[in-house]
Order: sequence, then C-alpha cells, then structure tokens
Amino acid sequence: MPELPEVETVCRGLNQLTLGTRILGGDVLLTRTIGHPVSPRDFLEGVQGCAIASWQRRGKYLLGQLCDSKDADAANRGSLGVHLRMTGQLLWVQREEPLQKHTRVRLFFEGDRELRFVDQRTFGQMWWVPPNIPTSSIITGLAKLGPEPLNPEFSVEYFTRQLHKRQKAIKTALLDQTIVAGVGNIYADESLFLSGILPTKLCAHLSGAEIERLHSQIIQVLQKAIAAGGTTFSNFLNVSGVNGNYGGMAWVYNRAGQPCRVCGTPLHRLKLTGRSSHFCPNCQS
Repeated sequence: MPELPEVETVCRGLNQLTLGTRILGGDVLLTRTIGHPVSPRDFLEGVQGCAIASWQRRGKYLLGQLCDSKDADAANRGSLGVHLRMTGQLLWVQREEPLQKHTRVRLFFEGDRELRFVDQRTFGQMWWVPPNIPTSSIITGLAKLGPEPLNPEFSVEYFTRQLHKRQKAIKTALLDQTIVAGVGNIYADESLFLSGILPTKLCAHLSGAEIERLHSQIIQVLQKAIAAGGTTFSNFLNVSGVNGNYGGMAWVYNRAGQPCRVCGTPLHRLKLTGRSSHFCPNCQS
C-alpha cells in the first residue's frame, strides 16, 4: 500500500506536471471508484473545465485545488480528492498511450495529456468536493487523521502522551492513523528496527528514551524514503511511471529469512492484527 513517502512523491510529481492545465472531460470505467458525487456523470461535470491550482498531501490522501483558470485570482471550483489505497496509481500520460489493464478513471487535459487512475485491487477512490463545502465532510477519513509526522505538531511530548495511554503493541499503534498520519507497514518496521524496539512491545511499557528514539527515526526514515522516491515492492509507480528506490535500502521490511544488515541474524516475520511485521530478534528488544 502506498504510504506517506509514496503519496508525497506522487504529490510532488503532480505539482510539477499538471498545474494550470484545464480538464476537458473524462471517462469513469469503474463506477465504485468514485466516492462523491454518487453519479460518475456528476463527478465528471464537476471537474470539467477546471484547472488545477495546487496539490497537497494529507496523510495518504491527495487533494487537488480546482479553479476556473490559470489566473491566480480565479474562482474556486472545489477540490479533487484521491486515495490510492492498496494498489492505486496516478499516471500522467499522452492520450494515445494504450490503456493499462486496470484503468478505472481517465481525466482528459489540454495538450492531449491524460491523468489515469489505475487500480488493480479496486479499493482506491476519487472524490469531487464542490466549492464552499468542507472537504472533510465529504472525504470523512480526513477528519480522523492525527498530525503529520514531518510537522511540528508531531512532537515527542505529543507522541509520549499518545503511546503511554495505550495497552497495545507499538507496531499496531504506528499503523493507527489517528495517532500519526501516513505511516504504514513498511516505514513502521523500518523505524522500529532503527530504534531497537520489537514490534510486539506494548506502548505503555516504552521508556521515554525509546519513544524519543522512535520519534526521531520515524522522521528520518520518512525523509530518506521521500528522497528515494518511495518504495516499489509490487505496484507503486510515480506519475511518470517510474519505480521508487527505497526498497533496495530497506533494513528489515520484506527481508524475512535474510541476514540482518547489522548483526547477521536471520530476520523474522510475524503477524500483528493481520499485518506482517519484520524485525531482527537480536537488534530489537
């Protein structure tokens, strides 16, 4: 599943390639991909004629601000929301390029360009939020998100308060988007390894020093992954169709049975609340 670094990579690519370009129309190939409005026709009518002023990322969501034209003072036309879920891709391509097998939504832009939403598992969604309506009232998951891990609101003090009141495994807590937004399976495993903390350790049992190390490593791991363009183990591509490069640097994720890069001990994998966790039994405690 694309996590914060992958979604941030897509966001930056969209800001480089799509701004100020008018949407001429589109085609919805899978109705349930559209989260709002209910009718795909209404969705397409809502975005048609709009230009994109900017893209932002919130957690794992992408939000495109729509306007009437390229003019900086152009009227607000609402926003375009996207969640890639498990296998979603946004690809910026020439209109004549053959359709990818799992293309779900096509948005046609000026200059014979096209933004395609490709999604093999079909869990991803797109929304058009009309102007003057709070985005979180339509894309309800936004209202539940905790602070961004790369923002000052994600402080050691905040993190400590959140963890010490929970009797659950730290790996499970890191995947809770209400605690910190955007962290998923890959970067939770990586951060825990670099902090020397087992994924099964209870939040309430973490020392202040452990929480401080984990807080620091979450930020550093995410920054390094963003610099590498994210991680590609299966489906992730950036908007130009290029793989992310962090996977080759991973300390533990997806490396079960391979030697630890630090001590040589074979890495382990276990299931926690239905998700795989990768760790070194020697380096983490």
